[in-house]
Amino acid sequence: MYRTSLLLVALLALPALAQPPKPDPAKLTLDRVFASDDFKGDPVPAVRWLDGGAYTTLAPSKTHKGASDLVRFDAAGKGEVLVSADKLIPGGAKQPLAVHGYELSKDGDLVLIFTNSARVWRQNTRGDYWTLRRSTGALRRLGGDAKPSTLMFAKIAPDGTRVGYVRDNNLFVEAVAGGAPLKLTADGSEQVINGTFDWVYEEEFFCRDGWRWSPDGKSVAYWQLDTRGVKTFTLIDNTSGSYPVLKTFAYPKTGERNSLCRVGVVPARGGPTQWVDVPGDTRTDFYIPRMEWAGNSTELVLQRVNRLQNAVDVMFADAATGKVRTALTERDGAWVDVDDDALAWVEKGAAFAWVSERDGWRHLYLASRDGKTVRRVTSGGFDVIRVLHIDEKAGSVYFIASPDNPTQHYLYRAALDGTGAPERLTPADQPGWHEYDIAPDGARAVHTYSAFGKPPRVELVTLPDHKVARVLATNDQLRETVAKLARTPVEFVRADIGGGTTLDGWLMKPPNFDPAKKYPVLFHVYGEPAGQSVVDRWGGRQYLWHLMLAQQGYVVACVDNRGTPCSRGRDRRKAAYRNVGTLASADQTAAARALLKARPYLDPARVGVWGWSGGGSMTLNLLFRSPDLYKTGMAVAPVPDMRLYDTIYQERYMGLPQDNAADYARGSPITHAVGLKGNLLLVHGTGDDNVHYQGTEKLANKLIELNKPFALMPYPNRSHSVNEGANTSRHLYALLTRYLTDHLPPGPRP
Repeated sequence: MYRTSLLLVALLALPALAQPPKPDPAKLTLDRVFASDDFKGDPVPAVRWLDGGAYTTLAPSKTHKGASDLVRFDAAGKGEVLVSADKLIPGGAKQPLAVHGYELSKDGDLVLIFTNSARVWRQNTRGDYWTLRRSTGALRRLGGDAKPSTLMFAKIAPDGTRVGYVRDNNLFVEAVAGGAPLKLTADGSEQVINGTFDWVYEEEFFCRDGWRWSPDGKSVAYWQLDTRGVKTFTLIDNTSGSYPVLKTFAYPKTGERNSLCRVGVVPARGGPTQWVDVPGDTRTDFYIPRMEWAGNSTELVLQRVNRLQNAVDVMFADAATGKVRTALTERDGAWVDVDDDALAWVEKGAAFAWVSERDGWRHLYLASRDGKTVRRVTSGGFDVIRVLHIDEKAGSVYFIASPDNPTQHYLYRAALDGTGAPERLTPADQPGWHEYDIAPDGARAVHTYSAFGKPPRVELVTLPDHKVARVLATNDQLRETVAKLARTPVEFVRADIGGGTTLDGWLMKPPNFDPAKKYPVLFHVYGEPAGQSVVDRWGGRQYLWHLMLAQQGYVVACVDNRGTPCSRGRDRRKAAYRNVGTLASADQTAAARALLKARPYLDPARVGVWGWSGGGSMTLNLLFRSPDLYKTGMAVAPVPDMRLYDTIYQERYMGLPQDNAADYARGSPITHAVGLKGNLLLVHGTGDDNVHYQGTEKLANKLIELNKPFALMPYPNRSHSVNEGANTSRHLYALLTRYLTDHLPPGPRP
């Protein structure tokens, strides 16, 4: 009792416990960037366009917390609830279905709801589908006796009476009114894939949904991938149980056999498939990455790509007989991109849009259906980056371009007859990066605008006057939070590397930058033909992490070498052909030396580099090839040996390893590992199905053989994005920050 009383008196005598200090709004920390909601943006409603400029979107339900209403907005911006959340409560349930996706029939009466979705493999998801008749309120689950979360790519038939979907790698059609599902294919298995794709088509040709209703709803066209005979790769999951769990899948590495790919047409009421007779062997010689109905219900149009990917054939196929004819062939001395901008129908189906680099710049052409005439629509010394909309009635085409600054994107309009100069529609007072989703009638668009260090604003605009009709997401709170951060304006630069070549880049300097002192510089690299890094747009958490490093006393820099897909013409982009890894690392080194020479405040004794995926490979190449310049490198999920990557990507840019083994060896970092002198951190997810951990282990073996010290951090069972599991991103960036601080000390020096 005595001791307790003394303790109580002592506690009462203590001053009030100090409250933890509030975080400095000007300063970034790892917790603020990766473990808080400080930089969470506004939700952006996904817009689905209807006729006449109207659109639908999902909005939070006012009656059911966490649920959604389906809302329609007319061209004037007036909204009405089409489907309230309480209409989506199945019999016996208390809560509405969670809407993860939806589709409306043409008459608007039938709603197809995607729910209970689960990521099963990579980008694709499977889930459950329900139909709702707005006129009757009838809510019905599709799939018959299918297990939960097993349906994919469901679509309403043109007449609104049926829904087709993929289940267990087979195609099904089911009447909306009820009845057993009709199985259109019966040979689907783990190795035979109907209506979707194998790993390499999905990853490198961006193929997901592998089937199409005919316009009259009487037939279904679909891809079939047969992976039998393709070599498999096995991932080992050591963390899910007491014994390893193995996941094996078909993965064709460079020079190996691909899946058999073919396209067929099956009656929507059931019956045998008519296979399209595309010449050539898709296991060894060709790919079929694109297929659509050719503006009618009797013909298909396909793009066939040869194994080297330097020729694309546009083929028309008779849906009834499978016979094909070639209408157009596009060739290039390097590679031809498979383009989704192509094959929009004009002139009542007598011609189609085609994008080509045949004159050295990326431009839009119109090709006749028989292929006999090809007429250029746009011309001049600039690239049409992406075709967005063709408005035949108005005689114009909308596209993205940036003739004066390849780090930016703007909306342009040009005449379909090729006359006159293109007109920029994006306002001149909005420098940066602009994206547009244009309505089918061309009168409105969802416009997203951001710039470097400036979060995006999303709005509905009218076209062609570009007037704001409605703001969809302001991100005002996020912008205010970012504006309070201590920072200096980014500097966009052009590094002269000689021979008349300049490279685009940017520099982020510390907030209290003193040009009379010397600062460590960290280069962020990618440099592959698949992506552009020097862009004037909002960079999200990676930008914030780079800014955090700048606040700690680093200069952070980025340069795009030749061979990246910037809008500087065909020759600039395709300089990487058979030179991946070699030309890029030479350009990056030359640019770094040029920047160090021109800017005395960059400390040549403290130069670091980091990158992810292809950027991880670039990091290795720079450390190994130029050890006198780069002192510290952090490579996340790299490809140390290009021979270990997949057929479609690597062969597109390097050719076949059987034909040019020397180019593969010369471009692969592992070949140059003997040059390592600085500090190297390797990071890789052991569950990476894309860039396999195998390559990092092979490099580790090589470095051990060469007696080279290095650090290695495997992330158990993480994928290529290294973000699965609690706290993973926070942990990863803490690791990178700590390694950088330990081996490339921050802060200015005299």
